[in-house]
Amino acid sequence: MPQNDHFTFGPQICGTLSPEAGAGREWLLADGLGGYASGTVSGLRTRREHTLLTVDDHGTRWAALACLDLTVTLPSGAKVALATHEWESGAVAPGGHRHLESFTLDRGLPRWRWRIGDVVIERELALRHGHPSLAVRDRVVAAPAPVTLAASAMCTWRDAHASRHAGGPPITTVPAAGGAIVAGAYRLTGPGWQPAGVWHYGVRTREDGAVEDLWLAGTFCRRAAPGESLEISAWAGDLAEEPPPPPVVLAAERERAHRLVTAAKAEGYGESLALAADKFVIRAADGPDVVAGYPLLGRDLAATMAAYEGLFLDTGRAEEGRELLVARTRTAAGAAGSPDASLWLVHAVDRHVTRTGDSDLAAELAAPLGRLMRQRLSGPGPLALDPADGLLRAGAGFTPDDRQLGKPVDVNALWVNALAAMGDLLTEGGYDDGEPRARHARARTSFLAAFPAPEGWLHDVVEGPPATYPLGAGAHTDDPSLRPNQLLAWSLPHGPMRGQDGAAVRAIGSALLTPLGLRTLAENEYGYRGDPAGGPADGAVLPWLIGPYADACRATGRPVEGLLTGLEAHLAEWGVGSISERADGEPPHRAAGCPFAARPVAEMLRVRGGLE
Repeated sequence: MPQNDHFTFGPQICGTLSPEAGAGREWLLADGLGGYASGTVSGLRTRREHTLLTVDDHGTRWAALACLDLTVTLPSGAKVALATHEWESGAVAPGGHRHLESFTLDRGLPRWRWRIGDVVIERELALRHGHPSLAVRDRVVAAPAPVTLAASAMCTWRDAHASRHAGGPPITTVPAAGGAIVAGAYRLTGPGWQPAGVWHYGVRTREDGAVEDLWLAGTFCRRAAPGESLEISAWAGDLAEEPPPPPVVLAAERERAHRLVTAAKAEGYGESLALAADKFVIRAADGPDVVAGYPLLGRDLAATMAAYEGLFLDTGRAEEGRELLVARTRTAAGAAGSPDASLWLVHAVDRHVTRTGDSDLAAELAAPLGRLMRQRLSGPGPLALDPADGLLRAGAGFTPDDRQLGKPVDVNALWVNALAAMGDLLTEGGYDDGEPRARHARARTSFLAAFPAPEGWLHDVVEGPPATYPLGAGAHTDDPSLRPNQLLAWSLPHGPMRGQDGAAVRAIGSALLTPLGLRTLAENEYGYRGDPAGGPADGAVLPWLIGPYADACRATGRPVEGLLTGLEAHLAEWGVGSISERADGEPPHRAAGCPFAARPVAEMLRVRGGLE
């Protein structure tokens, strides 16, 4: 369990290369620009995305420094390798994880300690916020006499989601003061640089089954007594401007973590959530933005706006959030992404204005948001307004598998909510609110008539094509399968089921609730899988749904005690200090997708205060 913003694992976890132990727990640093560093507690790279430095270039991530393999020469002259690699043959060598005494994530910064008898070596890492820059400090904590520390720079330069091999274009290594410039893209500096230029073939990453070759650019070396360190920097961008020394960067990042926790007014495990949230907020060329998840997801307007309230309003970042809302309202018309993104954007603006009282923002954005919604619903996209009842119909391309063809319950709950929100924003901004109010009244009435199912909950889709649903006689076009999408009808502040009976919420809790969130499909429904081979809609658990479920419970008088207990424990289970994108539907609910996901972190932050 987390101790505020502090996690520690001992040798039984660190020294075991299983998914349930050190190789299945990942750490993450983010540079505030979209770049990151990531790996596992044991030090084994299990994904091709695991690096000490990955650089973001206008939304494309480039893997740079894969690892710094540490070797210590003991006073006796024996050399002990502290790195860990797995090879294409399945062999693990060297096995430095066997010497790990502990791994600690302290205020968001990772720290390893290896013990070889009476010699203890510590490594600390930090990314310099606002810069694609890594700081590494390898320190001799204890030793009976000076030892020699050597860190070998294992390099690449490729798309973060690809692999690179020796047979392709060479990786150039050009000498520079204190080290080298690699691939013309990033620079390494530190003491005792010894150039190499050798390929290491067949490094395997077990999570994705990829195999790549790594370029040994050279090795940094220093003889160090107890208390002394080998300090290394790696950075991209302006290669002529050296960053501050690693101890300065480490101290600055600890101080920054303290400021983030203070601004969020966080206590207990809320401190970890505040630091986790910060990793998703980046400064792009056009202003603030959000990374949906590391290491696999990028920027997505719908995911950003769905996570907005937790990431910005519940962490003391309202001014930064305001800048984001203004920028995205201006650019959303031409942005790619989920068709319901504009509905989430309206919701985010409404929550900002409601919680901050920012009438000026309402006046500035109400009219552009109205134009955006009309454009999105009257254009060639997959969402269209049905003039017969005022609800939204989803066509081909709405979801990758076209599962929700027809009128989806979640989209129409968002639509009803957005119409009421637009009315409030127009009123707050001093504009006529007649049109959205009338549309809202009609859409809500149509929703209440169309979506209730005989089973006692809401249809997931109404007026869908018969071929979409295998059960039934073929004439049925409504999908009554029990799914959590309907929760938005109760959870959204202007949801169409607000004030209505909560029997469906009870049924959802009984069938879908797990320790890590809600299943996307009940276990007794056709198509349920609930395992890694199934898709996200086949019964997998989505942790972010705990937020809508908590809101729906409160709206209908259902108990909410203990809802976050499992997710609090999950902070130490996979993405250390964060929440995973999804999990298996079946116990023990093994995590899947991105270990670090913005939306579930945001939802935990958003609902935590109300639950506690």
